[in-house]
Amino acid sequence: MRKVSLETKILGLVLSLSLFLIILLTTTFSYMEGRQIAKDKGQLALELSKTISFMPTVTDAFETDDPARTIQPIAEKIRRETGAEFIVVGNKEGIRYSHPLASEIGKRMEGGDNARALQEGEYYVSEAAGSLGLSIRGKSPVFNADGKIIGIVSVGFLVDDVRAQIFKDLSKEMIVSLVAIMISIIGSYMLARSIRKDTLGLEPFEIANLYKEKNAVLQSVKEGILAIDQNGLITSMNQPAKKLLDIKESVRHLNVDGLFPSKYLFEVLKSGEPQVDKEISWKDKSVIVNCTPIFDSEGVSGVVASFRDRTEIEEMVNTLSEVKMHSEDLRAQTHEFTNKLYVLSGLIQLGEYDEAIDMIQSETSELHSLNRVVFEQIKDTKVQALLLGKIGKASEKKIIFEIDTQSYLEKLPDHIKLSQLTLILGNIIDNALEAVSSVEEPLVKFFATDIGNDMVFEVSDNGKGIPEDAIAHIFDRGFTSKNSGSPSGYGLANADHVVKELGGIIEVYSEDGNTIFTVYLPKEK
Repeated sequence: MRKVSLETKILGLVLSLSLFLIILLTTTFSYMEGRQIAKDKGQLALELSKTISFMPTVTDAFETDDPARTIQPIAEKIRRETGAEFIVVGNKEGIRYSHPLASEIGKRMEGGDNARALQEGEYYVSEAAGSLGLSIRGKSPVFNADGKIIGIVSVGFLVDDVRAQIFKDLSKEMIVSLVAIMISIIGSYMLARSIRKDTLGLEPFEIANLYKEKNAVLQSVKEGILAIDQNGLITSMNQPAKKLLDIKESVRHLNVDGLFPSKYLFEVLKSGEPQVDKEISWKDKSVIVNCTPIFDSEGVSGVVASFRDRTEIEEMVNTLSEVKMHSEDLRAQTHEFTNKLYVLSGLIQLGEYDEAIDMIQSETSELHSLNRVVFEQIKDTKVQALLLGKIGKASEKKIIFEIDTQSYLEKLPDHIKLSQLTLILGNIIDNALEAVSSVEEPLVKFFATDIGNDMVFEVSDNGKGIPEDAIAHIFDRGFTSKNSGSPSGYGLANADHVVKELGGIIEVYSEDGNTIFTVYLPKEK
Protein backbone atom coordinates (compact mmCIF):
# COMPACT_ATOMS: atom_id res chain seq x y z
CA MET A 1 0.00 0.00 0.00
CA ARG A 2 1.37 3.38 -1.06
CA LYS A 3 2.18 5.69 1.84
CA VAL A 4 0.61 9.15 1.86
CA SER A 5 3.16 11.92 2.38
CA LEU A 6 3.07 14.18 5.43
CA GLU A 7 2.61 17.23 3.19
CA THR A 8 -0.48 15.70 1.58
CA LYS A 9 -1.88 14.72 4.96
CA ILE A 10 -1.45 18.20 6.39
CA LEU A 11 -2.89 19.88 3.27
CA GLY A 12 -5.84 17.49 3.22
CA LEU A 13 -6.52 17.80 6.94
CA VAL A 14 -6.24 21.58 7.07
CA LEU A 15 -8.27 22.05 3.88
CA SER A 16 -11.00 19.66 5.04
CA LEU A 17 -11.14 21.28 8.47
CA SER A 18 -11.17 24.77 6.95
CA LEU A 19 -13.93 23.87 4.51
CA PHE A 20 -15.99 22.26 7.25
CA LEU A 21 -15.62 25.25 9.57
CA ILE A 22 -16.23 27.79 6.81
CA ILE A 23 -19.35 25.98 5.54
CA LEU A 24 -20.62 25.54 9.09
CA LEU A 25 -20.01 29.17 10.03
CA THR A 26 -21.34 30.49 6.72
CA THR A 27 -24.50 28.40 6.96
CA THR A 28 -25.07 29.39 10.57
CA PHE A 29 -24.35 33.04 9.89
CA SER A 30 -26.56 33.05 6.79
CA TYR A 31 -29.41 31.45 8.68
CA MET A 32 -29.12 33.89 11.55
CA GLU A 33 -28.69 36.85 9.19
CA GLY A 34 -31.73 35.74 7.14
CA ARG A 35 -33.84 35.56 10.24
CA GLN A 36 -32.58 38.94 11.36
CA ILE A 37 -33.25 40.53 7.97
CA ALA A 38 -36.75 39.07 7.92
CA LYS A 39 -37.34 40.29 11.45
CA ASP A 40 -35.99 43.75 10.60
CA LYS A 41 -38.18 43.94 7.49
CA GLY A 42 -41.22 42.86 9.48
CA GLN A 43 -40.48 45.41 12.18
CA LEU A 44 -39.97 48.14 9.56
CA ALA A 45 -43.26 47.20 7.90
CA LEU A 46 -45.03 47.32 11.27
CA GLU A 47 -43.58 50.71 12.17
CA LEU A 48 -44.54 52.15 8.79
CA SER A 49 -48.08 50.78 9.08
CA LYS A 50 -48.40 52.30 12.56
CA THR A 51 -47.12 55.66 11.38
CA ILE A 52 -49.57 55.74 8.48
CA SER A 53 -52.49 54.60 10.66
CA PHE A 54 -51.88 57.51 13.03
CA MET A 55 -51.72 60.17 10.27
CA PRO A 56 -54.72 62.57 10.63
CA THR A 57 -54.94 62.99 6.88
CA VAL A 58 -55.46 59.27 6.48
CA THR A 59 -58.04 58.95 9.29
CA ASP A 60 -59.93 62.02 8.05
CA ALA A 61 -59.99 60.65 4.51
CA PHE A 62 -62.09 57.73 5.73
CA GLU A 63 -64.95 60.26 6.36
CA THR A 64 -64.90 61.54 2.77
CA ASP A 65 -66.84 60.18 -0.18
CA ASP A 66 -63.64 59.14 -2.02
CA PRO A 67 -60.96 58.11 0.54
CA ALA A 68 -58.71 56.59 -2.18
CA ARG A 69 -58.22 59.98 -3.78
CA THR A 70 -56.51 61.28 -0.63
CA ILE A 71 -54.86 58.10 0.69
CA GLN A 72 -53.34 56.69 -2.57
CA PRO A 73 -50.90 59.58 -3.25
CA ILE A 74 -49.72 59.59 0.37
CA ALA A 75 -49.24 55.81 0.46
CA GLU A 76 -47.33 55.71 -2.83
CA LYS A 77 -45.02 58.53 -1.82
CA ILE A 78 -44.13 56.80 1.44
CA ARG A 79 -43.71 53.45 -0.39
CA ARG A 80 -41.22 54.91 -2.85
CA GLU A 81 -39.27 56.66 -0.08
CA THR A 82 -39.02 53.60 2.21
CA GLY A 83 -38.54 50.89 -0.45
CA ALA A 84 -41.60 48.92 0.69
CA GLU A 85 -43.16 46.60 -1.89
CA PHE A 86 -46.64 47.78 -1.13
CA ILE A 87 -48.66 49.98 1.22
CA VAL A 88 -52.32 49.04 1.22
CA VAL A 89 -54.94 50.93 3.20
CA GLY A 90 -58.38 49.37 3.43
CA ASN A 91 -61.66 49.95 5.24
CA LYS A 92 -63.23 47.70 7.83
CA GLU A 93 -64.62 45.45 5.11
CA GLY A 94 -61.13 45.04 3.56
CA ILE A 95 -61.78 47.19 0.50
CA ARG A 96 -58.56 48.80 -0.74
CA TYR A 97 -58.10 52.58 -0.74
CA SER A 98 -54.46 52.34 -1.93
CA HIS A 99 -52.28 49.87 -3.83
CA PRO A 100 -49.14 50.01 -6.00
CA LEU A 101 -51.33 48.88 -8.88
CA ALA A 102 -54.11 51.42 -9.34
CA SER A 103 -56.29 48.73 -10.92
CA GLU A 104 -56.39 46.89 -7.60
CA ILE A 105 -57.94 49.86 -5.72
CA GLY A 106 -61.55 49.17 -4.73
CA LYS A 107 -60.98 45.43 -4.63
CA ARG A 108 -60.91 43.29 -1.52
CA MET A 109 -57.58 42.77 0.25
CA GLU A 110 -56.03 39.26 -0.07
CA GLY A 111 -54.08 37.10 2.34
CA GLY A 112 -56.70 36.44 5.00
CA ASP A 113 -54.57 37.88 7.80
CA ASN A 114 -56.56 41.06 8.64
CA ALA A 115 -58.83 39.66 11.34
CA ARG A 116 -56.60 40.41 14.32
CA ALA A 117 -56.25 44.06 13.36
CA LEU A 118 -59.87 44.67 12.31
CA GLN A 119 -61.49 42.69 15.08
CA GLU A 120 -59.05 42.82 17.98
CA GLY A 121 -57.28 46.06 17.17
CA GLU A 122 -53.82 44.43 17.34
CA TYR A 123 -50.56 45.57 15.78
CA TYR A 124 -48.61 42.60 14.40
CA VAL A 125 -46.36 41.12 11.71
CA SER A 126 -47.56 38.30 9.46
CA GLU A 127 -46.46 36.42 6.38
CA ALA A 128 -49.02 35.71 3.69
CA ALA A 129 -49.52 35.56 -0.09
CA GLY A 130 -51.29 38.53 -1.64
CA SER A 131 -51.84 39.90 -5.11
CA LEU A 132 -48.11 40.61 -5.51
CA GLY A 133 -46.88 37.34 -4.04
CA LEU A 134 -45.65 35.99 -0.68
CA SER A 135 -44.71 38.88 1.57
CA ILE A 136 -43.82 39.91 5.10
CA ARG A 137 -46.47 42.31 6.33
CA GLY A 138 -46.91 44.81 9.13
CA LYS A 139 -50.60 45.23 10.11
CA SER A 140 -52.03 48.18 12.05
CA PRO A 141 -55.70 49.08 12.71
CA VAL A 142 -56.99 52.59 11.92
CA PHE A 143 -59.06 54.28 14.65
CA ASN A 144 -61.41 57.30 14.33
CA ALA A 145 -61.75 60.06 16.85
CA ASP A 146 -64.13 57.94 18.88
CA GLY A 147 -61.63 55.11 19.07
CA LYS A 148 -63.54 52.79 16.80
CA ILE A 149 -61.77 50.64 14.21
CA ILE A 150 -62.55 52.05 10.82
CA GLY A 151 -59.85 50.41 8.67
CA ILE A 152 -56.47 48.77 8.35
CA VAL A 153 -52.97 49.65 7.05
CA SER A 154 -50.83 46.85 5.58
CA VAL A 155 -47.19 47.50 4.63
CA GLY A 156 -45.25 44.64 3.08
CA PHE A 157 -41.91 43.46 1.67
CA LEU A 158 -41.80 40.54 -0.75
CA VAL A 159 -40.11 37.43 0.60
CA ASP A 160 -38.26 37.08 -2.72
CA ASP A 161 -36.71 40.50 -2.18
CA VAL A 162 -35.67 39.54 1.34
CA ARG A 163 -34.06 36.37 0.01
CA ALA A 164 -32.29 38.31 -2.70
CA GLN A 165 -30.77 40.57 -0.06
CA ILE A 166 -29.70 37.53 1.97
CA PHE A 167 -27.99 35.98 -1.08
CA LYS A 168 -26.31 39.27 -1.83
CA ASP A 169 -24.82 39.38 1.66
CA LEU A 170 -23.95 35.70 1.39
CA SER A 171 -21.94 36.29 -1.77
CA LYS A 172 -19.78 38.78 0.12
CA GLU A 173 -19.26 36.23 2.87
CA MET A 174 -18.30 33.62 0.28
CA ILE A 175 -15.52 35.86 -1.01
CA VAL A 176 -14.17 36.18 2.53
CA SER A 177 -14.49 32.40 2.94
CA LEU A 178 -12.54 31.75 -0.26
CA VAL A 179 -9.80 34.09 0.93
CA ALA A 180 -9.73 32.19 4.25
CA ILE A 181 -9.43 28.87 2.38
CA MET A 182 -6.55 30.19 0.29
CA ILE A 183 -4.78 31.43 3.42
CA SER A 184 -5.34 28.00 5.04
CA ILE A 185 -3.86 26.21 2.01
CA ILE A 186 -0.80 28.47 1.94
CA GLY A 187 -0.37 28.19 5.73
CA SER A 188 -0.70 24.41 5.71
CA TYR A 189 1.80 24.15 2.84
CA MET A 190 4.30 26.30 4.71
CA LEU A 191 3.71 24.25 7.89
CA ALA A 192 4.29 21.00 6.01
CA ARG A 193 7.52 22.38 4.51
CA SER A 194 8.70 23.52 7.94
CA ILE A 195 7.96 20.12 9.49
CA ARG A 196 9.75 18.31 6.63
CA LYS A 197 12.75 20.56 7.20
CA ASP A 198 12.75 19.76 10.93
CA THR A 199 12.49 16.03 10.17
CA LEU A 200 15.30 16.19 7.56
CA GLY A 201 12.86 15.38 4.77
CA LEU A 202 11.73 12.13 6.40
CA GLU A 203 8.13 10.99 6.46
CA PRO A 204 6.50 10.01 9.80
CA PHE A 205 6.58 6.28 8.96
CA GLU A 206 10.28 6.60 8.11
CA ILE A 207 10.91 8.35 11.45
CA ALA A 208 8.97 5.59 13.24
CA ASN A 209 11.07 2.93 11.49
CA LEU A 210 14.28 4.75 12.38
CA TYR A 211 13.15 5.04 16.00
CA LYS A 212 12.45 1.29 16.16
CA GLU A 213 15.78 0.51 14.52
CA LYS A 214 17.58 2.87 16.90
CA ASN A 215 16.05 1.17 19.93
CA ALA A 216 16.90 -2.26 18.54
CA VAL A 217 20.50 -1.21 17.89
CA LEU A 218 20.85 0.43 21.32
CA GLN A 219 19.63 -2.67 23.10
CA SER A 220 21.56 -5.15 20.94
CA VAL A 221 25.05 -3.67 21.32
CA LYS A 222 27.02 -4.84 24.31
CA GLU A 223 28.57 -1.44 24.91
CA GLY A 224 26.72 1.13 26.97
CA ILE A 225 25.30 3.98 24.87
CA LEU A 226 24.14 7.35 26.22
CA ALA A 227 23.01 10.51 24.42
CA ILE A 228 22.54 14.02 25.82
CA ASP A 229 21.27 17.29 24.32
CA GLN A 230 23.00 20.68 24.34
CA ASN A 231 21.73 21.34 27.89
CA GLY A 232 23.24 18.15 29.28
CA LEU A 233 19.87 16.39 29.61
CA ILE A 234 19.80 12.67 28.86
CA THR A 235 17.75 11.82 25.76
CA SER A 236 18.45 8.08 25.59
CA MET A 237 20.35 5.35 27.43
CA ASN A 238 20.41 1.63 26.70
CA GLN A 239 20.28 -1.16 29.26
CA PRO A 240 24.01 -2.07 29.08
CA ALA A 241 24.82 1.55 30.00
CA LYS A 242 22.42 1.44 32.97
CA LYS A 243 23.90 -1.86 34.10
CA LEU A 244 27.49 -0.64 33.71
CA LEU A 245 26.82 2.61 35.57
CA ASP A 246 24.58 0.88 38.15
CA ILE A 247 21.51 2.99 37.31
CA LYS A 248 18.11 1.37 37.81
CA GLU A 249 15.51 4.12 37.46
CA SER A 250 14.46 6.05 34.35
CA VAL A 251 16.92 8.83 33.53
CA ARG A 252 15.26 10.46 30.51
CA HIS A 253 15.41 14.28 30.69
CA LEU A 254 17.60 14.16 33.83
CA ASN A 255 20.85 16.10 33.97
CA VAL A 256 23.79 13.83 33.22
CA ASP A 257 26.06 15.75 35.57
CA GLY A 258 24.41 14.30 38.67
CA LEU A 259 24.54 10.66 37.59
CA PHE A 260 28.24 10.00 36.95
CA PRO A 261 31.45 11.91 36.01
CA SER A 262 30.57 13.75 32.82
CA LYS A 263 33.63 15.93 32.31
CA TYR A 264 34.41 14.58 28.84
CA LEU A 265 30.80 14.91 27.63
CA PHE A 266 30.69 18.62 28.48
CA GLU A 267 34.13 19.14 26.93
CA VAL A 268 32.76 17.74 23.67
CA LEU A 269 29.65 19.95 23.95
CA LYS A 270 31.91 22.97 24.35
CA SER A 271 34.62 22.19 21.80
CA GLY A 272 32.82 19.99 19.25
CA GLU A 273 35.88 17.71 19.21
CA PRO A 274 35.43 13.96 19.93
CA GLN A 275 37.07 12.37 22.96
CA VAL A 276 38.43 8.86 22.36
CA ASP A 277 39.29 6.09 24.87
CA LYS A 278 39.11 8.26 27.97
CA GLU A 279 39.16 6.50 31.33
CA ILE A 280 36.85 7.39 34.23
CA SER A 281 36.37 5.78 37.63
CA TRP A 282 32.84 5.12 38.79
CA LYS A 283 31.78 3.06 41.82
CA ASP A 284 34.95 0.92 41.95
CA LYS A 285 34.83 0.42 38.20
CA SER A 286 37.23 1.56 35.54
CA VAL A 287 35.24 2.64 32.48
CA ILE A 288 36.52 3.54 29.00
CA VAL A 289 34.49 6.38 27.42
CA ASN A 290 34.27 7.54 23.80
CA CYS A 291 32.35 10.77 23.14
CA THR A 292 31.18 11.93 19.71
CA PRO A 293 29.43 15.30 19.06
CA ILE A 294 26.07 15.61 17.28
CA PHE A 295 25.92 18.53 14.83
CA ASP A 296 23.00 20.45 13.36
CA SER A 297 22.79 23.70 11.37
CA GLU A 298 23.49 25.75 14.51
CA GLY A 299 26.47 23.74 15.75
CA VAL A 300 26.79 21.08 18.45
CA SER A 301 23.33 19.93 19.50
CA GLY A 302 24.32 16.99 21.70
CA VAL A 303 26.78 14.22 22.44
CA VAL A 304 26.68 10.42 22.10
CA ALA A 305 28.91 8.51 24.50
CA SER A 306 29.80 4.81 24.50
CA PHE A 307 31.00 2.98 27.61
CA ARG A 308 33.13 -0.13 27.97
CA ASP A 309 34.07 -1.83 31.21
CA ARG A 310 37.83 -1.81 31.25
CA THR A 311 37.77 -4.94 33.40
CA GLU A 312 36.11 -6.89 30.60
CA ILE A 313 38.65 -5.61 28.09
CA GLU A 314 41.50 -6.53 30.39
CA GLU A 315 40.05 -9.99 30.97
CA MET A 316 39.90 -10.54 27.23
CA VAL A 317 43.48 -9.30 26.76
CA ASN A 318 44.66 -11.35 29.72
CA THR A 319 43.01 -14.46 28.35
CA LEU A 320 44.83 -13.96 25.05
CA SER A 321 48.08 -13.32 26.90
CA GLU A 322 47.50 -16.44 28.98
CA VAL A 323 46.97 -18.58 25.89
CA LYS A 324 50.07 -17.09 24.27
CA MET A 325 52.09 -17.62 27.43
CA HIS A 326 51.09 -21.28 27.75
CA SER A 327 51.79 -21.79 24.06
CA GLU A 328 55.29 -20.36 24.46
CA ASP A 329 55.91 -22.41 27.59
CA LEU A 330 54.84 -25.61 25.82
CA ARG A 331 57.00 -24.74 22.85
CA ALA A 332 59.95 -24.14 25.18
CA GLN A 333 59.42 -27.48 26.91
CA THR A 334 59.12 -29.27 23.58
CA HIS A 335 62.25 -27.59 22.27
CA GLU A 336 64.23 -28.37 25.41
CA PHE A 337 63.29 -32.05 25.54
CA THR A 338 63.83 -32.39 21.79
CA ASN A 339 67.39 -31.16 22.26
CA LYS A 340 67.96 -33.59 25.11
CA LEU A 341 66.59 -36.47 23.04
CA TYR A 342 68.98 -35.55 20.22
CA VAL A 343 71.88 -35.62 22.71
CA LEU A 344 70.80 -39.00 24.10
CA SER A 345 70.41 -40.33 20.56
CA GLY A 346 73.92 -39.16 19.73
CA LEU A 347 75.47 -40.69 22.87
CA ILE A 348 73.80 -44.04 22.17
CA GLN A 349 74.92 -43.99 18.53
CA LEU A 350 78.50 -43.28 19.69
CA GLY A 351 78.32 -46.12 22.21
CA GLU A 352 78.66 -43.79 25.18
CA TYR A 353 76.11 -45.74 27.16
CA ASP A 354 77.40 -44.83 30.61
CA GLU A 355 77.28 -41.10 29.86
CA ALA A 356 73.78 -41.49 28.39
CA ILE A 357 72.67 -43.31 31.54
CA ASP A 358 74.21 -40.58 33.74
CA MET A 359 72.36 -37.92 31.74
CA ILE A 360 69.05 -39.76 32.08
CA GLN A 361 69.58 -40.26 35.82
CA SER A 362 70.54 -36.59 36.27
CA GLU A 363 67.44 -35.39 34.43
CA THR A 364 65.28 -37.87 36.31
CA SER A 365 66.68 -36.78 39.67
CA GLU A 366 66.18 -33.11 38.87
CA LEU A 367 62.64 -33.68 37.60
CA HIS A 368 61.84 -35.88 40.59
CA SER A 369 62.93 -33.16 43.00
CA LEU A 370 60.90 -30.51 41.20
CA ASN A 371 57.92 -32.79 40.70
CA ARG A 372 57.88 -33.76 44.38
CA VAL A 373 57.47 -30.11 45.38
CA VAL A 374 55.12 -29.26 42.52
CA PHE A 375 52.81 -32.26 42.82
CA GLU A 376 53.07 -33.15 46.51
CA GLN A 377 53.43 -29.79 48.24
CA ILE A 378 51.64 -27.53 45.75
CA LYS A 379 48.08 -28.91 45.79
CA ASP A 380 46.46 -26.36 43.43
CA THR A 381 46.38 -27.49 39.78
CA LYS A 382 46.40 -23.89 38.48
CA VAL A 383 49.68 -23.14 40.23
CA GLN A 384 51.08 -26.54 39.20
CA ALA A 385 50.34 -25.89 35.52
CA LEU A 386 51.84 -22.41 35.73
CA LEU A 387 55.05 -23.63 37.40
CA LEU A 388 55.55 -26.50 34.97
CA GLY A 389 55.31 -24.08 32.07
CA LYS A 390 57.81 -21.69 33.62
CA ILE A 391 60.20 -24.54 34.45
CA GLY A 392 60.29 -25.53 30.78
CA LYS A 393 60.78 -21.91 29.69
CA ALA A 394 63.64 -21.42 32.17
CA SER A 395 65.26 -24.66 31.08
CA GLU A 396 65.23 -23.56 27.44
CA LYS A 397 66.94 -20.28 28.38
CA LYS A 398 69.48 -22.14 30.54
CA ILE A 399 68.16 -20.45 33.65
CA ILE A 400 68.04 -22.31 36.94
CA PHE A 401 64.48 -22.23 38.26
CA GLU A 402 64.26 -23.41 41.86
CA ILE A 403 61.13 -24.07 43.85
CA ASP A 404 61.76 -23.73 47.56
CA THR A 405 61.38 -27.12 49.23
CA GLN A 406 59.60 -25.40 52.14
CA SER A 407 56.79 -24.32 49.83
CA TYR A 408 53.33 -25.63 50.69
CA LEU A 409 50.06 -24.56 49.19
CA GLU A 410 46.57 -26.00 49.44
CA LYS A 411 43.92 -25.53 46.76
CA LEU A 412 43.30 -21.84 46.07
CA PRO A 413 39.89 -20.31 46.91
CA ASP A 414 37.30 -20.44 44.12
CA HIS A 415 37.20 -16.64 43.69
CA ILE A 416 40.79 -16.63 42.35
CA LYS A 417 40.58 -17.49 38.66
CA LEU A 418 43.28 -18.99 36.47
CA SER A 419 43.44 -15.84 34.34
CA GLN A 420 44.06 -13.71 37.44
CA LEU A 421 46.74 -16.07 38.75
CA THR A 422 48.44 -16.13 35.34
CA LEU A 423 48.47 -12.34 35.26
CA ILE A 424 50.03 -12.08 38.70
CA LEU A 425 52.58 -14.91 38.89
CA GLY A 426 53.10 -15.24 35.13
CA ASN A 427 54.15 -11.61 34.71
CA ILE A 428 56.35 -11.57 37.82
CA ILE A 429 58.15 -14.83 36.89
CA ASP A 430 58.59 -13.70 33.28
CA ASN A 431 60.10 -10.42 34.49
CA ALA A 432 62.48 -12.38 36.72
CA LEU A 433 63.53 -14.65 33.82
CA GLU A 434 64.23 -11.59 31.66
CA ALA A 435 66.12 -9.89 34.48
CA VAL A 436 68.63 -12.76 34.81
CA SER A 437 69.05 -13.43 31.10
CA SER A 438 72.26 -11.41 30.94
CA VAL A 439 74.02 -12.67 34.09
CA GLU A 440 76.57 -15.51 34.16
CA GLU A 441 74.76 -17.81 36.61
CA PRO A 442 71.07 -16.94 36.21
CA LEU A 443 68.88 -18.07 39.09
CA VAL A 444 65.17 -17.58 39.77
CA LYS A 445 63.58 -18.88 42.97
CA PHE A 446 59.91 -19.44 43.77
CA PHE A 447 58.31 -19.84 47.17
CA ALA A 448 54.65 -20.22 48.15
CA THR A 449 52.83 -20.75 51.44
CA ASP A 450 49.30 -20.38 52.76
CA ILE A 451 50.04 -20.37 56.49
CA GLY A 452 47.85 -17.79 58.19
CA ASN A 453 45.07 -15.70 56.69
CA ASP A 454 46.95 -14.88 53.48
CA MET A 455 48.51 -16.80 50.63
CA VAL A 456 52.08 -15.64 50.04
CA PHE A 457 53.97 -16.00 46.75
CA GLU A 458 57.59 -14.93 46.52
CA VAL A 459 59.71 -14.69 43.35
CA SER A 460 63.37 -13.71 43.61
CA ASP A 461 66.16 -13.39 41.05
CA ASN A 462 69.87 -12.54 40.96
CA GLY A 463 69.62 -10.09 38.07
CA LYS A 464 70.92 -6.53 37.95
CA GLY A 465 68.20 -5.27 40.28
CA ILE A 466 65.87 -2.29 40.04
CA PRO A 467 67.14 1.28 40.45
CA GLU A 468 65.87 2.89 43.63
CA ASP A 469 64.21 5.78 41.78
CA ALA A 470 62.33 3.31 39.54
CA ILE A 471 60.76 1.23 42.33
CA ALA A 472 58.13 3.91 43.03
CA HIS A 473 56.96 3.80 39.37
CA ILE A 474 57.37 0.12 38.61
CA PHE A 475 53.61 -0.52 38.74
CA ASP A 476 52.68 2.56 36.68
CA ARG A 477 51.03 1.70 33.38
CA GLY A 478 53.47 2.16 30.50
CA PHE A 479 56.55 2.51 32.73
CA THR A 480 59.46 0.30 31.66
CA SER A 481 63.23 0.12 31.98
CA LYS A 482 63.59 -2.01 28.83
CA ASN A 483 64.97 -0.62 25.59
CA SER A 484 63.11 -3.06 23.32
CA GLY A 485 61.02 -1.75 20.48
CA SER A 486 58.00 -3.91 21.40
CA PRO A 487 55.28 -2.49 23.66
CA SER A 488 56.10 -3.00 27.36
CA GLY A 489 55.35 -1.56 30.75
CA TYR A 490 51.97 -3.23 31.15
CA GLY A 491 52.69 -6.64 32.73
CA LEU A 492 53.41 -5.47 36.29
CA ALA A 493 50.71 -2.79 36.05
CA ASN A 494 48.15 -5.47 35.16
CA ALA A 495 49.43 -7.72 37.93
CA ASP A 496 49.16 -4.94 40.50
CA HIS A 497 45.63 -4.11 39.29
CA VAL A 498 44.47 -7.73 39.68
CA VAL A 499 46.10 -8.06 43.12
CA LYS A 500 44.26 -4.97 44.30
CA GLU A 501 41.01 -6.36 42.87
CA LEU A 502 41.54 -9.45 45.03
CA GLY A 503 42.25 -7.28 48.08
CA GLY A 504 45.97 -8.05 48.24
CA ILE A 505 49.28 -6.19 47.95
CA ILE A 506 52.63 -6.58 46.18
CA GLU A 507 55.91 -5.71 47.89
CA VAL A 508 59.19 -5.14 46.04
CA TYR A 509 62.70 -5.36 47.45
CA SER A 510 65.83 -4.82 45.34
CA GLU A 511 69.40 -4.49 46.57
CA ASP A 512 72.84 -5.60 45.44
CA GLY A 513 71.55 -7.39 42.36
CA ASN A 514 68.86 -9.33 44.23
CA THR A 515 65.21 -8.54 43.56
CA ILE A 516 62.31 -10.04 45.46
CA PHE A 517 58.60 -9.68 44.58
CA THR A 518 56.24 -10.79 47.36
CA VAL A 519 52.50 -11.12 46.71
CA TYR A 520 49.97 -11.32 49.57
CA LEU A 521 46.47 -12.52 48.68
CA PRO A 522 43.75 -12.86 51.35
CA LYS A 523 42.01 -16.23 51.50
CA GLU A 524 38.65 -14.63 52.09
CA LYS A 525 37.05 -12.62 49.28
